[in-house]
Amino acid sequence: MVELPRDLPILERRAVRIVVRDATDRVLLFHTQDPDHPRLGTWWELPGGGMDAGETYRDTAVRELREETGIVITVDQVGAPTWRRRASFVHRQLRHVQDEVVVAVRLDGPGPDVDETHRLDYEREDYFGFRWWPLPEVVASSARFYPGRLPRLITPFLAGEEIDEPFELFS
Repeated sequence: MVELPRDLPILERRAVRIVVRDATDRVLLFHTQDPDHPRLGTWWELPGGGMDAGETYRDTAVRELREETGIVITVDQVGAPTWRRRASFVHRQLRHVQDEVVVAVRLDGPGPDVDETHRLDYEREDYFGFRWWPLPEVVASSARFYPGRLPRLITPFLAGEEIDEPFELFS
């Protein structure tokens, strides 16, 4: 295990990240920043977040997608958690240590605009843009992503491979 920096109080939690694909194989990513840590720059991030008490990973995916994007789905649309990972990153005044699963959701039509109505206040500040990325562009991009290995792992993940990713110290 990588030794964690002793920079901030630690929040351990379980979380879900969602690879949302539209009917034209584009993937939804948020352009993200952390106003408390400008040195981190910007990156592109999968939607998702922490699991609430009593939630299944499917419940979390449905809730997070609605809160962060306005996209409403059912638990039946959420794929199996075949990509598992543990990661740490700074966010605001905490060091998050997360056990995450990544799930896939496929939409029937073209990717809609993001509706920010249900976002939390900090999400409105952190997410300053979004883009529906064509899958080949994600794979070929040298941009910074969260998860960091997204360009390398998204294709095997979407092909149904089981992925147990090594620990990622993102920030």
